[in-house]
Amino acid sequence: MKIDLALILTALAALTGLIWLVDSLFFARKRKLMLAQGDEVVDPVLVEYAKSLFPIIFLVLGLRSFVAEPFRIPSSSMMPTLLVGDFILVNKFSYGLRLPVLNTKVVPLGEPRRGDVVVFRYPGMGEDDVQKGMDYIKRVVGLPGDRISFSNQTLYVNDQAVAKVPVGAYVGTGKGREMTGATLFENELPGRTHQILQASPYGDMRLQGNWTVPQGRYFVMGDNRDHSSDSRVWGFVPEDALVGKAFLIWLNCEGWFCSGAFDYTRIGDTIR
Repeated sequence: MKIDLALILTALAALTGLIWLVDSLFFARKRKLMLAQGDEVVDPVLVEYAKSLFPIIFLVLGLRSFVAEPFRIPSSSMMPTLLVGDFILVNKFSYGLRLPVLNTKVVPLGEPRRGDVVVFRYPGMGEDDVQKGMDYIKRVVGLPGDRISFSNQTLYVNDQAVAKVPVGAYVGTGKGREMTGATLFENELPGRTHQILQASPYGDMRLQGNWTVPQGRYFVMGDNRDHSSDSRVWGFVPEDALVGKAFLIWLNCEGWFCSGAFDYTRIGDTIR
């Protein structure tokens, strides 16, 4: 079950702010008069906590909703760009400012570009999809109106094959050791060159097909081409499902609470 931190923070900000407001309007003045008369008066514990916590909660909510939000990479679908255990920051205003919880865009600032690594809310494959609404991360390869094809491990964008240059055999570390031996490529996506992994020269027939991206939708793929559930499987990402653009790795440790392997060399790496 996904914990909606934005909803929790919004509720706490509203609750603490309401307590502070009600106290200011109806009770604080009386305490000030009593204090002026020489009485010993202290704020009620609930009010004291509300006044202390509201600015902090409001600041965290504002930063998380409109500036940057942290995420943790749980799977290998974006290797070699992102590894299991990477902690990343996502720019929340790259594609417009959205209200927390409602995710309604209030200030349009930009649109995804081909090659962007984006976080979005998984649209799901039906109402009974238990992962629907979960945060996913993939790379945008198709923009609205694009024709996308994937066949025999080759990506085509608007009928043009995307060139890929073999770099060599990939050597994985930690939980990524399972991909050791896969072929590493430089993928020359129009507008962005990035690395991909290819485990098989043939590919899975279920991941092949042809698609035309509708308006207001995006076609996304994982960089670990043979180990990614993406638009080839479940379809397009709606514009209103976008969360933001991933831009920085700020920590890497595989276990929760950093109980596993720790890779300090990835700290501060930009996401390309």
